[in-house]
Amino acid sequence: MAVGAPAPTRAAAQGALSDIVVTATRIATPAFDVAASIASLSGAQLRTDAPGVNFADGAQSVPGLLARNQYNYAQDQQISIRGIGAESAFGVRGVRIYQDGIPQSGPDGQGQISQFNLGSAERVEVLEGPFSALYGNSSGGVIQLFTARGTSPGTVRTDIGFGGFGAVRAGIDASDAIGGLDYNLDFTHFSWRGFRPHQSARSESFNGKVDYALSRHSSLTLVANVLSRPDSNDPQGLTAAQVASNPDQTSATALAFDTRKSLEQQQGGLIYHLELTAHQSLRLMGYYGHRTVLQYLSIPVGAQQPPTSSGGVVDLHRTFGGGDARWSWQGALAGHALSSVAGVSYDTQNERRRGFDNFVGGTLGVEGALRRDENDIARNIDEYTQASLALTRTWTLTAGVRHSEVRFITEDHFFAGGNGSGVITYTATTPVLGVLYAARPWLHLYASFGQGFRTPLASELAYRPDGQPGLNLALRPSRSNDGEIGAKMRLGRHLSADVAAFDTHTNDEIVVLTSAGGRSTYVNAGRTRRSGAQASADYVFAPEWRLRVAYTYVDAVFIDAYRTCTAAPCRTPTVLVASGNRLPGVARNDAYAQLTWGGDLGWHASVSGQYLGAIPVDATNSEHAGAYPVFNVSGGYRMRIAAQRLELFLRLNNVLDRRYVSAVIVDQANGAYFEPAPGFNVFAGFTVALR
Repeated sequence: MAVGAPAPTRAAAQGALSDIVVTATRIATPAFDVAASIASLSGAQLRTDAPGVNFADGAQSVPGLLARNQYNYAQDQQISIRGIGAESAFGVRGVRIYQDGIPQSGPDGQGQISQFNLGSAERVEVLEGPFSALYGNSSGGVIQLFTARGTSPGTVRTDIGFGGFGAVRAGIDASDAIGGLDYNLDFTHFSWRGFRPHQSARSESFNGKVDYALSRHSSLTLVANVLSRPDSNDPQGLTAAQVASNPDQTSATALAFDTRKSLEQQQGGLIYHLELTAHQSLRLMGYYGHRTVLQYLSIPVGAQQPPTSSGGVVDLHRTFGGGDARWSWQGALAGHALSSVAGVSYDTQNERRRGFDNFVGGTLGVEGALRRDENDIARNIDEYTQASLALTRTWTLTAGVRHSEVRFITEDHFFAGGNGSGVITYTATTPVLGVLYAARPWLHLYASFGQGFRTPLASELAYRPDGQPGLNLALRPSRSNDGEIGAKMRLGRHLSADVAAFDTHTNDEIVVLTSAGGRSTYVNAGRTRRSGAQASADYVFAPEWRLRVAYTYVDAVFIDAYRTCTAAPCRTPTVLVASGNRLPGVARNDAYAQLTWGGDLGWHASVSGQYLGAIPVDATNSEHAGAYPVFNVSGGYRMRIAAQRLELFLRLNNVLDRRYVSAVIVDQANGAYFEPAPGFNVFAGFTVALR
């Protein structure tokens, strides 16, 4: 169920909205005709007048999606959809990540968005609601980046930008199409010092895509990407008192233990497409990759004394890969348009996980004695099918089902007899049903319902709350019932609007039980509910003027009371989380507006603003990150000189110099929940493209 759409056309920039085509049922269909909430961000939107490094910086216009930049490159960006995934301490959980149809989430559902190379992106698609369940485990939503294809004549684009706190971004992109071959290659460098001590980071990113037409009916696509992010320093979160006194300070434990993370990842994939007949096609995809992580945490020395401790240094070496085979058919059944898809996917990862003390004698922040040594293996095999049938000229029915089997295996090499070993398997069948009614040529109404599930992540299974070795086998998968009703309006080629109401009930919600020093343990909390509404509009009201607005309301609460802990390790939870408490990390209100002016050439300008409501930071709702508005202003000039295109821009971030919390670390035992954002800062740059 890969989602996709073309980038906005030049006509859109000059006074008309372009049609968006998606493959929400794995067959290209106008988004207006799909019974699901789908949003599209062009690569130009993510790069224009911006550093073009963090997906979170350009995604605020998508209703239902909360993407927050932690300004902490040791922990990645925080991504949630309709409140799902907001509790993640690092990486992305509960939301599936893909790039060019290749999974960036593991079999357990854990994903990273740091490898998204925005310099070569044509678009990013966001799928929300029940139909995301057709992606299998941990799919409370789906985010997918599509690399732009090369076109003729070829283009070489170089860009460089400089900003506050030592930010530097430089990149080069080359693309072309020659006969049946086209390619897009991009390299991006980013570095910054940070506005807090011990916050510096550097990354190099490469992404390449090559398409080759083997014949009139078949093609082969190669995708390869590399990410290197050595020694990203982690300033850690602050307490409310620390934020109030000085939001630019760094945790004392971060400095004492020199908390940091190094990340290296390489991945490649092949996609083969064959048109079997005028109505049938076959798609085969395979991928393989390697990822290494070395992270220094601030686990206190005393907490590492028990023989079952995993230490304070995490050393991971992961190989991963898999494939997908998909058959598609499109035609008519008894005079009614019908499209159908059936397929099977397999993913596997084998991670060598080792833990070391983070001290040697009295020296902190160095690799000490070995405390953990194991192989953590996760595999899934999924079968899926879906179909869409036009019942009449105005009614369309879409249905699908996916069966998933996810297995976790731990092979312990540290304890005598391997008593930290274990095996557990989870299975689920997730059906989805949607109906769309074309009430008017300009108004489509839809309703959909689906069931989803989320297994524990490998990292959630890795540590038991009582501090003993072995998998946290007490964890059960979460299962959800997800419903949505919505309306899509296309009023001419100048105004589009979408509204939706949603409700998700989850059983056995997986939540944080303890979190200290960068390590968390988890437990099932019973039933939760996430309900709300979202709306967005895009209005071109003059040839060079465009207004985008988006609003999301999410009421995310615990239905069942449960007990949690305030310290680690924890054998007996004693702190009551009352029924009706809000889920941590979820804002009730999120509003965004952006006004842009300008055409394809000449002067242009933009002003944007976001309001985010208060966010509870723990399950007991004892503290909150305060609500805030933030505004950005940008402008620049575009010109052509012969075969060259030159762009200059200046961006003013947080123009009101508002100090606010950009991200939260939920349920931190020491109260250091808050990661602050910088005050007023500037970023400027230029781009030169030669055709």
